[in-house]
Amino acid sequence: WNSGEIMAMGSRIRVTLNGVVIVDFDLANVQEAAVLKKHPGLRRTGGHVGFLGHGTLVEFRNIRIKRLPSS
Repeated sequence: WNSGEIMAMGSRIRVTLNGVVIVDFDLANVQEAAVLKKHPGLRRTGGHVGFLGHGTLVEFRNIRIKRLPSS
C-alpha cells in the first residue's frame, strides 16, 4: 500500500506520497482563462472530498479526514 496525505489550507494544496511532497501549489496563482474554464470549481472554498481513479481499480483503507485550525 502507498501512504498519502492531502492538505488543503485555503487555496494552497500539498500532496505527499510515501513521505515525498509531489505537489505544493497555491490554486490562487492559476490565471490562465482556458484552465479556469475547464475547471469551473477551481475557486470554490468548500465542497466534497472525492477519491477517484483513472479508469482502473483503486482501493483505499484507513482514511482519516481532519479539519485544520483556521489561521
